[in-house]
Amino acid sequence: MTLTSKTSPATSPEPAGGHAASRKTGASLRSVTRIVDWPMSRLQRLIGERRMPYIFLLPNLLFFGLFVFVPIAINFVYSITGGPALFPSDRPYVGAGQYTYLFECGSYVDPSTCREDHFWRGVYNTLFFTFFQVATMVGLSLLTAIVLNMKIRGRGFFRAVYFFPVLLSPVVVALIWKWILQRDGLLNAAITGLGSDRILFLAEPGWAMFWAIFVSVWAHMGFYTLILLAGLQAIPSDIYEAAEMDATPRWRVFWRLTLPLLWPNLIVVVVLSLIRAVQTFDEVFVLTGGGPGTSTLMVVQYIYETAFSNQVQNFGLAAAASLVLGIVLFALTLAQLAFTQRKSS
Repeated sequence: MTLTSKTSPATSPEPAGGHAASRKTGASLRSVTRIVDWPMSRLQRLIGERRMPYIFLLPNLLFFGLFVFVPIAINFVYSITGGPALFPSDRPYVGAGQYTYLFECGSYVDPSTCREDHFWRGVYNTLFFTFFQVATMVGLSLLTAIVLNMKIRGRGFFRAVYFFPVLLSPVVVALIWKWILQRDGLLNAAITGLGSDRILFLAEPGWAMFWAIFVSVWAHMGFYTLILLAGLQAIPSDIYEAAEMDATPRWRVFWRLTLPLLWPNLIVVVVLSLIRAVQTFDEVFVLTGGGPGTSTLMVVQYIYETAFSNQVQNFGLAAAASLVLGIVLFALTLAQLAFTQRKSS
C-alpha cells in the first residue's frame, strides 16, 4: 500500500515569482538603507554618538519653534506696538501702553468702571464658567469612574457611551445642543407639548450660562472619566480585600484609601480641565455667541473679536490680552508640575 502525503499550505513552496519579488524588495530596501547610512555614519563620527539624538530631534524642534516660539515673539511685538497697520514695521512703538489700557479700572470688582470693560466682563465670565464647570466636571467624572469601575451589567457599553461625546467636534456639539435649546427647538417642543410656555434658554443670561456649562461638561466629561478610571484600575485589589476583611465602612475606604491613591490622577484632571475651561471658545461662541449681551462673553472670544471681528481691528490690544491669558495658563501648568512632584516625593 502506497501512502501519499499532501503538503500543508503552511509549508507549501512559494512560487518562483514570489521569491523574485521578495529579493527585489529586499535589495531596494538595502539600497535605501545604505544611502541613508552613509551621511549619518559620517555625521556620527564628526559630532560623536552622544550628540546624535539632537540631530533626530532637530526637525521637530524646528517645526515647533517655527509654529510656537516665532508666533509668540510676533505676538509680543504686536502687544508693544499700536495703530491699525498689519505689518510690525508699520506699527509705532507704544511700550506697555496696551497693558496699561487693559488694566485701567476704577474698581476691578465692577467691570463697568474699567476702560476696556468687555475684557473684564470676559474675565469674570471666564472665572465664573471655570469654577462651576471644573467643579461639576471633576465631581461627575469621579462619580462616573467609580460606577464604571464596578462590576455592573453592560459596563463596556456605558464606558463607550460616556466617551463618545469626546470624539465629536466642539462645533458639532454646540450645533446639536443649539438645535435642542433654541426657541423652537426640541426641548421647547417637549415643554409646550406638556402645556407649559416656551423657555428662552439661550436668550436669558442665567439660562445661557447654565447651558454653556452643561454642554461643556457633557462634551468633555468622558475624557476625564477615562483618566480617573485608569487610576482606579491601577489601585491593587489586595488593599480593598484587606479593608473588607477588617469590615471597614465604604465611605472610610473611599476617603482613606481610594482618594489618596487616586490623588495624582485627580491633580491631572483638575489642571487639564482648568486649562481647557480658561481658554474655552468654540462651544460657547457657537452656542450663544457670547450673548445675550455679554453674559457669556469669554476672554478668548474677546481676543478674537478685538483682533478680527470688530469694525476697528486692534491687533495690539488683542495680542496683549492673549499674552496675559498665556501667562495664566503657564502658571496653571507650573502648578500642576509642582503638585505632581510634591505628591510623588
